Amino acid sequence: MATNRHGPARGPVLTALDRAECLFNEFAQISADAPGVTRASYSPIENAAHDIIRREAKALGLEQRTDAIGNHYVTLAGRNREAPVLMIGSHLDSVPHGGNFDGAAGVLAGLVLLERMADGPQPSCDVTLMVIRAEEMIWFPEHYLGSRAAFGLLAPDTPDRVCRSDSGRSLADHMTEAGFNPQVIRDGKAQLDPTKIRAFVEVHIEQGPVLVEANHPIGIVTSIRGNIRYRFAEIKGETGHAGGLPRKSRRDAVLAGAELIAALELWWHDAEEKGKDMVLTFGEFYTHPARHGITKVPGLVRFTLDVRSQDDALLTEFDAYLANTISKIETKRGVEVTLGASTRAKAAPMADDLQDGLSAAAQAIGVPTIPIPSGGGHDCATFANLGIASAMLFVRNENGSHNPNEHMDFKDFSMACNVLTSWCVAEVGTF
Repeated sequence: MATNRHGPARGPVLTALDRAECLFNEFAQISADAPGVTRASYSPIENAAHDIIRREAKALGLEQRTDAIGNHYVTLAGRNREAPVLMIGSHLDSVPHGGNFDGAAGVLAGLVLLERMADGPQPSCDVTLMVIRAEEMIWFPEHYLGSRAAFGLLAPDTPDRVCRSDSGRSLADHMTEAGFNPQVIRDGKAQLDPTKIRAFVEVHIEQGPVLVEANHPIGIVTSIRGNIRYRFAEIKGETGHAGGLPRKSRRDAVLAGAELIAALELWWHDAEEKGKDMVLTFGEFYTHPARHGITKVPGLVRFTLDVRSQDDALLTEFDAYLANTISKIETKRGVEVTLGASTRAKAAPMADDLQDGLSAAAQAIGVPTIPIPSGGGHDCATFANLGIASAMLFVRNENGSHNPNEHMDFKDFSMACNVLTSWCVAEVGTF
């Protein structure tokens, strides 16, 4: 009878790619939440997804450990256990009602790599898959929470200050409930040492249309945009009667917000005209339905603001313009604009030598690639900004990301795995 790593096989022996395809389906089943999937950070579903990887790694006979944050590590031992480790990784949480491939593609690409390499000569150094917690900022307003926590980069008050969007409960509560220890964040205890990581590579679906429009399956990321995010901004005016208040007497929060949006879009347009990289999004902009209505001048607007660029200096310049614009609108319209707490992530250029190596690996096996910047943020930026040589492979993906219509063709995923394997074999001297 044929066998595979899971014991006696009832059918054909599964290849590493066959297994990955099955695991994508299993992730979709355990996290189904019509019209998409939901794997909330530090939830039972995220735990279940990590357990699937733990189960598969055990069947493959790989070393495993979980840190105090909940990040999970699967390692193929190298000949020199003291040498800096080659690390591959991504996350398993998703946005609410999102797609099944964002994050998971990188984790399963890493698992495919380890299974393939386990069947060959021992690599020169350890090769580790890092399955990262809590990457999706929509749950907790901290960028790259799991990876930054692993390096001890979060503020000590983070576990008690930061609350999850759906429950309102603290990060500390959710971490404890999931079986992990928030005290290590309070104490600033790092779980990883940057000097012991040789390189970090993340495979991820593209979150825009560039690869689809270029008809290329794989992109080699040149940099990851930095960002400034305001999640709890509001404009306070004064509620009044829609018919009784003339224009000059109004302190209309919506009109003040509209003026702010128009001014910032104009600045964005001018930046693009000068050839500068930038995107700007008001993801939420709303009045409270219980306090406002068709016959009321709105006195309160809440909004979010997300601005991103590969140029950190441009982000600083934008922030100064934002403050100046707000001051003018407040004076003109008699409103008060409060931006609230913000988060900022630095732009992260990818290592030139890793980009070149991945490009050469792809060319050697006949996979067409193009260079491409990353508009979305990724855990890879945490590693890059610590001086760790870092790189990303994007996989072609139709219909965008953070929505249930993500569509990654499995053939494209297979090509990404082949490029990753080809590069890794060349990098650590196996086969």
